[in-house]
Amino acid sequence: SETLELQDVFGRIANSVRRVIPFDHMGVVRIQGGKWAIKHAATYPDCTRWTASPSERPAGESPDDDPCVARLCELTTWSPRMRPRPGPIRRIDDTFAELDPSFRGDSEILRAGARSTMWEPFRAGEPFRGGVWLSAYRTNAFADEHQEMLRPIAALLGTAVEHWRLWDTERRRRDRLDRIETLLGTLAESLDIRVVFDRISEATKPILPHGLMVLSEMKLEARAFDVVAVAGTSDLVGAPKRVPLTDEECSRRAIEFELMRDIPSELEPGTERNRLLLATGMRSWLRVPVRLAGEAHGSLSFFHREPARYDEGDVEIATRLADRVALMLSHQRLAEEARVATEARERAERLEETVETLVREVASRGRGRIVGDSPAWKDALMAVGRVASSDTTVLITGESGTGKEVIANLTHQGSPRAGKPFVAINCAALPEQLLESELFGHEKGAFTGAIATKIGRIEQASGGTLFLDEIAEMSPQVQAKFLRVLEQREFQRVGGNRTIKADVRVVAATNRDLGTSIERQTFREDLYYRLNVFQIHIPPLRERPDDILPLTEIFLQDLGRSIGRPAAGISRDAREWLLSYPWPGNVRELRNAIERAILLCDGGLITHDHLPSTPARPAVPARLSAALAAAPAAAPAPSSNGSSAPAPASAPDGMNIGAVERDLVAKALEQSRGNKSQAARVLGLSRAQLYSRIEKYRLQ
Repeated sequence: SETLELQDVFGRIANSVRRVIPFDHMGVVRIQGGKWAIKHAATYPDCTRWTASPSERPAGESPDDDPCVARLCELTTWSPRMRPRPGPIRRIDDTFAELDPSFRGDSEILRAGARSTMWEPFRAGEPFRGGVWLSAYRTNAFADEHQEMLRPIAALLGTAVEHWRLWDTERRRRDRLDRIETLLGTLAESLDIRVVFDRISEATKPILPHGLMVLSEMKLEARAFDVVAVAGTSDLVGAPKRVPLTDEECSRRAIEFELMRDIPSELEPGTERNRLLLATGMRSWLRVPVRLAGEAHGSLSFFHREPARYDEGDVEIATRLADRVALMLSHQRLAEEARVATEARERAERLEETVETLVREVASRGRGRIVGDSPAWKDALMAVGRVASSDTTVLITGESGTGKEVIANLTHQGSPRAGKPFVAINCAALPEQLLESELFGHEKGAFTGAIATKIGRIEQASGGTLFLDEIAEMSPQVQAKFLRVLEQREFQRVGGNRTIKADVRVVAATNRDLGTSIERQTFREDLYYRLNVFQIHIPPLRERPDDILPLTEIFLQDLGRSIGRPAAGISRDAREWLLSYPWPGNVRELRNAIERAILLCDGGLITHDHLPSTPARPAVPARLSAALAAAPAAAPAPSSNGSSAPAPASAPDGMNIGAVERDLVAKALEQSRGNKSQAARVLGLSRAQLYSRIEKYRLQ
């Protein structure tokens, strides 16, 4: 009762026992888990060292050479004759005759020179916690009365051992936890856990011995974990960075801990994780979760080459370290998020500067001023800033008059090709054969009227940018040929057989829904994917009202100078009307309206009366317009699928223009027996325009 230090109690008891029982060695065996034993041995009277735990073995000392060092071993280390058990073991009077040197425990006893031994458990009938053994250098050293004397001594020593175990466990627990706290300095040296992981491992080994320490990160979506950091060595060669998990293994990652005393005997190589654990060559494994914001983010694992090196007492130590690692990972995550946010902000600032510089350069070259305050317009400009410096193909979408060619020109001016030609072609303005010739050029004699070789727009744009406006109006035949330009970067002139390299960047624009055109088989799907590498959408003016008044001011200045009669300004009611009008013709219609108002106001103030009162109707070809003038009103005819074709609003005299236009196109196709070229000539339309109306009215 005077001390809890077991070596003091052990020495006193040994001195007392020797007065009544002659012995040369005295030792204690403590049982762990029913399968393992910690053997504390001492040689009386010259050995006084007691090692409390195998983890505290003196550095550089082999446990096989020093009988005073506590050792962890399996009960099967001893032969059945000598093996510690809950009940008494018949004393051994001659070890040479009764022990089996093929067992390691028996062999150690024989090597130590013991010729007779005696064993007594701490308590009979209670859970088996260990016992006391005595040995002597001579045979027949012990008698029955010695066994009786040893029984109360073993009970007393068992009580002392249990008290010491509880006290020592708590003392070592507090000491280990305190030592874990000292690692905070190492953890704080870097925000990257991988940089200091080896040092953390070395600092942890005296507290929680291990041969391998591993930090992993859970990837629930992939049903796997990633190996983040490794310290130590194992038998595993070429460990994977990501390890797949079964459903059961995934669910176990969130539990408090996993503890394996002997990996080879507890695992079957049925899963990738198990095969990886077995391949390490380790025997003991302790895994605790690393939690961020209350959820299991990953795991911290400890491995040892010896079996049964970890118990529940080690879980608290490992968990405390995992909590400190989690804190570091939280700081690392916050720092990374701050870094990413800073970089994104810096990129956005650089992008804004690039766009502003580009806009100024375009204005300085006399190519017009680019104006707009709305978020949608600024987003479009930002998209130009992102893609301009590359050679990526760009597809610009938006209604007619929104400024698609302005964006295309700006993309060209911001590219390395800015010093080379910017060549634009409207695919809807030319018939199919003429469009093909305009694009690719033709050789002399390629067709009637081809009296000389002509260089096409692709060659004209060599080294620069080719802008294809209204790409949806391109005929299927020309689409197929242009697809080769995008895929192979080469083409041939019409009527020629020489392959010419196409060193152009392609920017295309359309006011149509190309997805619908693909469904109706009027636009090639493969061409669409080649064009739609980077898309810039320009919303209609009615969706960006913030741009209306700034654009109006620019048009007033520019058109006033060009006309020679600048307006005095614009009234409040005119401004209100401009903001309330839907602008179906977008920026182009706004510009035309301002030009007309400048002419009408004659240098005065522009009022509501100078602005158009009704939306402008789409232009109709002259020959079709004449036909419409003489045509009677007609109801919309059903399309081939039984639905009515869409039509615009009726004209003031009640005529449904859309229905009449559809009827004329249908009649022209019928009279030409489906010959689209002939029908287009009759109507005064280009082939592309005819295709557009066939698609619009769903004619077959």
